Amino acid sequence: MTNDVDRESYERDGYVIFESLLTVGELGAIRDDLAPLLATGPKGRNDFEGFESQRVYGLLGKADSFATIVEHPRVLALLDQLLLPNYLLSANLVINLLPGETAQNWHIDDGFYPLPRPRPPVSVGTIWAIDDFTAENGATELIPGSHRWGAERIVSTDADTVVKAVMPAGSVIVFSGQLWHRGGANRSRGTRCCISPQYCEPWARQQENMLLATGDLAVKYSPRVQSLLGYSIHPPFMGHINGQHPLRLIDPTYTPGMDRLRAAAILEGRTASSAGFVREAD
Repeated sequence: MTNDVDRESYERDGYVIFESLLTVGELGAIRDDLAPLLATGPKGRNDFEGFESQRVYGLLGKADSFATIVEHPRVLALLDQLLLPNYLLSANLVINLLPGETAQNWHIDDGFYPLPRPRPPVSVGTIWAIDDFTAENGATELIPGSHRWGAERIVSTDADTVVKAVMPAGSVIVFSGQLWHRGGANRSRGTRCCISPQYCEPWARQQENMLLATGDLAVKYSPRVQSLLGYSIHPPFMGHINGQHPLRLIDPTYTPGMDRLRAAAILEGRTASSAGFVREAD
């Protein structure tokens, strides 16, 4: 579903915007499930989270409508080109900027991975507009091309081009984990709500422990979402449980070599011996 223009825009600028991907019904269902969470959701604990922002994490453990955006085919088609197979969902949270929220500090999303820059990103972020993103209500601000900067380069708003991700509700921005960006200041009288699923390479640690955050609800999700949560194996054996594929915990129909999980049978006797694992009988 993605195309060369999407990939070229992403590689050049560090981000690409897909407008109005969600239907009216999909957006309505997401808003309905967000309402009770935001009615009681806490404000940020520090300036980065935003003292006038609400953040609720682990959304797939709270309602299944959020899976619509986590596994949206237009986004995953691009991620399939950018990350290794069996990549993971690293974070999945709602960020609701209230009136009076100030601009965030400039940052990159995968800076906590201690690898020298410049480098390929370990993660790719997405921000879905649940409200319209406007210049007044805190639309995400980006510096095109900054995903290629080295560690010595810092943001200078006097010299760097800053773009505001103005977009209608139901749209999404997909951006490199190495792109400098920030949440804008909300100078409006309304909210600026978004959901931010973030994805990482299959060998990298997730920001949120998705298996614990989602819990028993994982069984109701699609095979693709289950794989993103961590019910998957990165060859040869990363992610196993007791030397076996983790999908056994939630799928009683699992058998080694299932087509729907490309690397499902890694631990079932194909490479396990070379890693020192003892294969258990199926």
